[in-house]
Amino acid sequence: MASTPVINFRKGHAVRHNNEVCVVISHELKTPPRMASYVQMSVRSVNTQKVFNLRMTSNDSMDSVLLERIEHEYSYKDSSGYHFLNTVTFEDVAVHEDLVAPVKNYLIEGQSYQVLFTDSSVAAIELPPSMVMIVADSPAGVKGDSANNVYKAAIMETGLSMQVPLFINPGEKLNVKTEDGTYLGRASS
Repeated sequence: MASTPVINFRKGHAVRHNNEVCVVISHELKTPPRMASYVQMSVRSVNTQKVFNLRMTSNDSMDSVLLERIEHEYSYKDSSGYHFLNTVTFEDVAVHEDLVAPVKNYLIEGQSYQVLFTDSSVAAIELPPSMVMIVADSPAGVKGDSANNVYKAAIMETGLSMQVPLFINPGEKLNVKTEDGTYLGRASS
């Protein structure tokens, strides 16, 4: 743990805040007239996903944490957890249910994900910005219900429930925004 001045951090760096490993999600150096400069930054806890908004002087420092992002392929789930396979070394990594809980509705067997490691242990699973998913179940859209942008509930192959337009049918491939689970459009085949 090296103490680093806060002005040197950028988006994506890992820091230790309140004894939690956090990732910097926004960072801005502000210098108002006739006042001392300060750093306004937001950090997200890797474990709890809670966001902390910090305002620190430009002379302050925080502990930086080594954060490794290694590509892994999701393989399967069993009693010991969710198993991810390193695509380079073919090592199997079992991830506990607590760490996977925020992203489990986006896990598709054979799909690649970034696994974040801190201090040689798994800290979190990082999702891509959007994913292609298949609609497993969706009620039929009723003709004449299209006064405005009308949506209906659909359940994806992973169990994710989301709102989709009326014309979407089961079996179709959709682009899904992983940040909030919203419909982005049909996926090209």
